[in-house]
Amino acid sequence: MDGNANRTRTTVLIVDDVPASRYAIGAVLRRAGHRVVPVATAGEALVELDVRLRAGALPDVALIDVGLPDMSGFELCRRLKAQPPMSALPIVHFSAAAMAPGDRCEGLDAGGEAYLTVPAEPEEIRAVVRAALRAAQMRSGAETLVRRLTLLSETIVAVQTARNLTELADASAEGAARLTGGPAVVFVLGPDGELYYSTSKGRSTFALPDIRAQEAAARLITQISKGRSGVFRTVVPAPLWPMGFFRPGVQDDARLVLTLTQDGRAPVCFATPLRTLPLGEPDDGELVGRLAQATALAAEPLLMYQVERHVALTLQHSFLPQPHRLPDLPGVDVVVRYVPASRQTEIGGDFYAALRTDDGVLTAVGDVVGHSLDAATVMVEIRHALRAYCVEESDPAVLAERLDRMLQRYHPEATATVCLVLVGPDTGRIRIANAGHIPPLIVRDSGSAEYAKAAGPLLGLGLARQEPVELFLDPTDRLLMVTDGLIETRGTDLAVSMEHLRTAAADAPPGVAALCDTLLDCFGHEREDDIALLALRLSSG
Repeated sequence: MDGNANRTRTTVLIVDDVPASRYAIGAVLRRAGHRVVPVATAGEALVELDVRLRAGALPDVALIDVGLPDMSGFELCRRLKAQPPMSALPIVHFSAAAMAPGDRCEGLDAGGEAYLTVPAEPEEIRAVVRAALRAAQMRSGAETLVRRLTLLSETIVAVQTARNLTELADASAEGAARLTGGPAVVFVLGPDGELYYSTSKGRSTFALPDIRAQEAAARLITQISKGRSGVFRTVVPAPLWPMGFFRPGVQDDARLVLTLTQDGRAPVCFATPLRTLPLGEPDDGELVGRLAQATALAAEPLLMYQVERHVALTLQHSFLPQPHRLPDLPGVDVVVRYVPASRQTEIGGDFYAALRTDDGVLTAVGDVVGHSLDAATVMVEIRHALRAYCVEESDPAVLAERLDRMLQRYHPEATATVCLVLVGPDTGRIRIANAGHIPPLIVRDSGSAEYAKAAGPLLGLGLARQEPVELFLDPTDRLLMVTDGLIETRGTDLAVSMEHLRTAAADAPPGVAALCDTLLDCFGHEREDDIALLALRLSSG
């Protein structure tokens, strides 16, 4: 018996209308350890292949006689190659009749791998089958590699365009799952120990592991990455790897691929269950390693941004007065609501102020153009400059002019919007200077609301300013000032959003606190920018 009999378990389809020839070729291949499926006609071959295709058990190679009674072997080959599921099936043509070179070329052009003249020596038959299988395997391997490299490149593009660390982890986990064909988990550990963590969508119906499991995984990753550099791989046995990351309530061995960001501080870790990486497919680990490197490179600027954002938010929260700690403002009831943007969005430069002056109460709401630590720093300077200027000057037009000159001198690249309102508590007179901001909204007790007709250029441009607008508030009127983060929506004209705000304010219940809370309920959900509202009315006392 052939020495390959116990090692070769491929399936060969033989299509031959001559029973003796079909039997002889089948016997040679069976002795070599192949499974043989014999059929007599092209029609029988198509039926057999369709059944096997549905069962997911196509043969590994087909030997097809050229002179079949119902269809030439070349035509059968063309039909099979035209069907994508069967187009990868390697085909060897054979014939007992003498064939001209042109006829043999027709078989190769139809998609055949080789041509065999029968009767042939058993070793030649076996060698031709081995060669056809080897060529098909090489093609399959190359196609698989191309497919995986395409998946890798697509994932790297998604990783590089991630706007924050959560999106980065999501894109990386999904890409790793597509590369390995199983569940994947991605961890990004910030330098301050903050954990960004995502699982592939393939297990999204399961409950995520609890916080203790996440913390245990983070500690383990930190410990493993100490003293390491570059990309490295390790296997963590099930007793050490926390339960439930790959299958609910189950502990699996975990294959980890770790790499560090360029500064070597923040480890990026890809975790997949060991069972999803078959021994015959070593490319998975290599490609996941490349994805881990790309993720670490993309994480670097996002981690730096997180640090910058933390500093900026600290500046904002340190220098903006807390709404419940506003100064005592005689003759005026003031309510402020401030909602910082979520941690996934950019740094804002919104600010507000309510200050006592010699001529009444000065209120301000503004926004530095841009989203960065610089914008937050400029916001702090504008607010402090305003506090200093209004010690000796309370006219909002003069204050706007001074703030404009300050920006031109010390921050020539910066611009900002601001609305300044000076309220006379005794008379109800208000003077408004507006620099590119949403104008104040006057909400009447009668259920109407209208914007003050106050406009002007942004601060920092050095352009001529309009005279302040002067109005009078009735004791029941409310004055509302907001930043555009409350109503601005991508793709929607600001004028439309302002009209929605005006309508909602007119329908709000009485009181300044109720006005602010109502508007936040209407507009303040899932906003991408900071939100500041300041509402006031004359005191009744």
